[in-house]
Amino acid sequence: MTKHMKNALIRGIIPLLIMSGISFIMKKQGMDAEQVNSTFIAGLIFTAVAAATVVYEVDAWTLKKQSLIHFGIMLVTVYPCLLVSGWFPVHGVVNALKVLGIFLLVGFVLWTIAYFIATRLQKKQG
Repeated sequence: MTKHMKNALIRGIIPLLIMSGISFIMKKQGMDAEQVNSTFIAGLIFTAVAAATVVYEVDAWTLKKQSLIHFGIMLVTVYPCLLVSGWFPVHGVVNALKVLGIFLLVGFVLWTIAYFIATRLQKKQG
């Protein structure tokens, strides 16, 4: 197992265990099934995001390649979670495309914020 795969596993397993545990406790306490489901789905999203951060540590890759690979990982993990979460009405292709639009917009905003923070931190260090 490579160093990056090991780091991804460690980063991903922590939020998965925490959020799964919280979901389990919520279910045992008889909380609303939608809340339990939402907590678990949020945990899956946190897991994917946390695990995928390792792509930005692959020094041999350009920022463009890192970003595209990260986007691909998010597309096959987070986007399906959004579709099955119940947070959005998804009754056909048009609704799924609307969710995709929200996914793309939020992803772009978060990537841009992270980019500006990282470049400022880099300037301070260098």
